[in-house]
Amino acid sequence: MRRLFTFDFSPLTSTPTLAEPVLSTPPTITPDWSKPFETLRRKWHEVPSGALLRRTTGDLAKLSDADLLAFWKKQHADCSTGRSYSIRGWYYDLYKDQFRGRRVLDVGSGLGFDALTFAAQGAMVTCADIVQSNLDLLARLARIMSLGQSVSFHYIEDLNSLTQLPADFDFLWAQGSLINAPFEQMKPEISELARHLKIGGRWIELAYPRIRWEREGRLPFSEWGKKTDGPATPWMEWYDLDKLRQALAPAEFDTVLYFEFRGGEFNWFDLIRRS
Repeated sequence: MRRLFTFDFSPLTSTPTLAEPVLSTPPTITPDWSKPFETLRRKWHEVPSGALLRRTTGDLAKLSDADLLAFWKKQHADCSTGRSYSIRGWYYDLYKDQFRGRRVLDVGSGLGFDALTFAAQGAMVTCADIVQSNLDLLARLARIMSLGQSVSFHYIEDLNSLTQLPADFDFLWAQGSLINAPFEQMKPEISELARHLKIGGRWIELAYPRIRWEREGRLPFSEWGKKTDGPATPWMEWYDLDKLRQALAPAEFDTVLYFEFRGGEFNWFDLIRRS
């Protein structure tokens, strides 16, 4: 019988003091979309570190196990409990029973808030990321949390590396990770990922809606990302249901859920694969 982990996500009673990140002007990234993965790696080794701050996973790797766990638990609580329940906490409650015992592919796992939460609730999660230091840090956190049996890792070096993934995932999970390059670059990746979702499997994704882009000034996508995700972000693009369906083709999906939330800050896609 597979063990069900019950990791304690409550804040530590004694939280070690963490060194504040050194803030500096981020490097200017000149995107080369002929090399999309290399371009995106230069940004997406960053993870949230409190309000409007970011740290790199290479920087976090220097922390002790105790300090790393304290940092992770604080950031997790800050985006899923209390007034921030409406960011992540709601979908932990919504999906935990559906994910238990199922295979979940988390694309762009980042700091693993979702992957490690669902793994602790009984899901079998594969973390796929384009940044090796992100995966290394997640592997370490999974070990600290005794979740090693529930979490595996896949490095996305290029588009071809996606073909090596199993083709029988029950759920694909993408929280803002498939909207940060031009549509023409993202479509081949999204189409390939859809091939690894079983028929009847669910594609669950968070994106930014058009209404947010309009409200924030209709900036070029090459500039909008600097507003949504920090100065080093080379691209951010809004998605709606029609655009996502175009990206997923030729796979066909029906809609389970589609809505905007937090005042149009995000939109949510929960689709079921039909062919």
